[in-house]
Amino acid sequence: MAATTLLGLTFLVIGESHMSLPGYLIDPLHDDLTKQGAMVYSVGACGASAGDWLKKGPVPCGAERSGNGKSAFKGRDSTTTPIKELIATDKPDVVVVIIGDTMASYGKPFPQAWAWENITNLTKEIASTKTKCVWVGPPWGNDGGKYGKTENRVQFMSKFLANNVSPCTYIDSLQFSKPKQWATLDGQHFTPAGYQAWSNAITQSIVNLPDIKQAKK
Repeated sequence: MAATTLLGLTFLVIGESHMSLPGYLIDPLHDDLTKQGAMVYSVGACGASAGDWLKKGPVPCGAERSGNGKSAFKGRDSTTTPIKELIATDKPDVVVVIIGDTMASYGKPFPQAWAWENITNLTKEIASTKTKCVWVGPPWGNDGGKYGKTENRVQFMSKFLANNVSPCTYIDSLQFSKPKQWATLDGQHFTPAGYQAWSNAITQSIVNLPDIKQAKK
């Protein structure tokens, strides 16, 4: 990938725990997008569903990173920030949403109406600002573990997101690896090597999106 592929574009990346802890996705993805020439703002909130980004609310942990600065990780004093407030502050050309595992309700019946409402409310809020949006779905993990993630449910969740995140463009992370290919710490969160591989695949997908190429014109 050319180092200037995303030159002139500003990205706001928001996400769940994958974007919230040291060694997780927030560092390699932020770095990879920056290397493509983008200005990047990243915000993570542990356990936050799509609807939690419509209001300020407490989360058990979180992280923020701006431009070439280092990630700042926070504990129980963390909160979500409403997406419209983030967009007004950072003025992104593209919002990247990384939410999937948090809303998949592993080990429980899937709350379809709640999930649909959460997802559509967030996409409508982003669309109201006329900002392009990319939604990155959940990747494979390992069955079981602390969160009870299973291959069947993550496939279901990925398809559910694909059918409901419009007008955001959907990126299917299940296409990036085979089940169990990336080692996990707990069935859901990856080792640094897994997060780097996921980051590389997300960045390549974003670079290749027609929407992104149009945003540069």
